[in-house]
Amino acid sequence: MTITKSSQVLNIQTLVWVKPSEISIPNTIKDWLLDETSLTEKLKKTYPNFNLKVLSQKDTLPYANEEFIVLKKTPSIREVLLLNEDTPLVFARSIIPYTQDTKILCGINNKPLGEILFNSNNIKRSSFEITKQNNIWGRRATFTLGKTKILVAEFFLNL
Repeated sequence: MTITKSSQVLNIQTLVWVKPSEISIPNTIKDWLLDETSLTEKLKKTYPNFNLKVLSQKDTLPYANEEFIVLKKTPSIREVLLLNEDTPLVFARSIIPYTQDTKILCGINNKPLGEILFNSNNIKRSSFEITKQNNIWGRRATFTLGKTKILVAEFFLNL
């Protein structure tokens, strides 16, 4: 998958992810990248015309840099844009393994995944990993739901 931001291009397959302490993050993006609250809720509060557009949700193999998620079969990979009206703010890519733990996530359609993850008491999030390519910043973390790890990566396009 390739994402564009103006004339900037991001190739997700070639990203290198690091701990936040291993990269210098400008203050202009730091509050977004390292915020541990729900990104969906923060965007809704900041942008009154927030909406979500599902680009795809299909069963397919993850990229090599996403394969640390333990899979028993091909997962569902969900790609969405979080928008303010028609302006893309964030591109998100989630790797959702099919297990008993993730049944609730299979039919969420246009509902933000973050709303479900942050409204569940039994979900734990890992520390963030950060990436930057061609002036596009991203973060990712795993959310553990029961015994299942879900990988969520978010790329900040126009904040």
